[in-house]
Amino acid sequence: MNEVILHHYDASPFAEKARMMLGFKGLAWRSVEIPRIMPKPDLIALTGGYRRTPVMQVGADIYCDTAMMARQLDRIQPLPALYPEGRESVAASTAHFADQVMFQHGVALNFQPHAVAERFRGAPDEVKKAFQADRKKLFEGGSASPLHPAQALSQWPTLLGRLEQQLADSGTFLLGEEPCVADFAYYHALWFVRGNRAIAELLDPYQQVLSWMDAVAACGHGEATELDAADAVDIARNSTPASLPESTFEDVNGTSTGQAVAVSAVDYGVDPVSGILVYQDAEEIVVRREDERAGEVHVHFPRYGFRISPEQ
Repeated sequence: MNEVILHHYDASPFAEKARMMLGFKGLAWRSVEIPRIMPKPDLIALTGGYRRTPVMQVGADIYCDTAMMARQLDRIQPLPALYPEGRESVAASTAHFADQVMFQHGVALNFQPHAVAERFRGAPDEVKKAFQADRKKLFEGGSASPLHPAQALSQWPTLLGRLEQQLADSGTFLLGEEPCVADFAYYHALWFVRGNRAIAELLDPYQQVLSWMDAVAACGHGEATELDAADAVDIARNSTPASLPESTFEDVNGTSTGQAVAVSAVDYGVDPVSGILVYQDAEEIVVRREDERAGEVHVHFPRYGFRISPEQ
């Protein structure tokens, strides 16, 4: 089996979610550090346009969005399960809420002026300006809009109060005595807050949440070894995409396998990826594309939150 490769950078909240899921699985993996802002030429060679962080690679198969990564990690190593048997729907729906709503609040709190100053302490002004310009562009053309920090502060007691109560009722983790994808989805957004000294005190009233965060953090990141980005591209070129299962899924919008399509996120980072649709079901969309550097790759997306459109 090809090694799991994670394309990420240390400060990315969603990358932290992916790293924690790898640690939960106890997997060894290769770590490719990518730029925080565009351009990202090595990453785009693999994805064909998708620019969000992180991206997971297994040989010539490229997985976009942490929800898709979680499903693939459960295929690679079924236990312990990120989507536990009998609670798959609750785990997926809870994780989606956290990835959207809790993450949006964590980002808004980090974009308060004093929080930005702390996060970019010691960095040149041009670095901060370039990052903010890149993030502004990231939201262009999508359905999501940045949440105002004042609104995030107003709603914070509601979100954290609910989480505190849930943890008091459910045990050590959100859905029982073992963590699952829902825990890692909530964790990464709060990790982003806890990691900024200017705003970490916003978590102090919620002792159940802090104890739970420590329990999730104990999963660690697994065993990572560094890999050069160009070498990861070469691995894709020298690999063959994994075989795909049979599917009888019919898209109500009429797209079918063998068709040229473009796939893009709906909310933000909506850069399209063009290719030939080779697989789809209720959870997953896979397109085949050719790249002069990476060769033939299969790029995998979750269906929920992504748009698939025919190309002429």
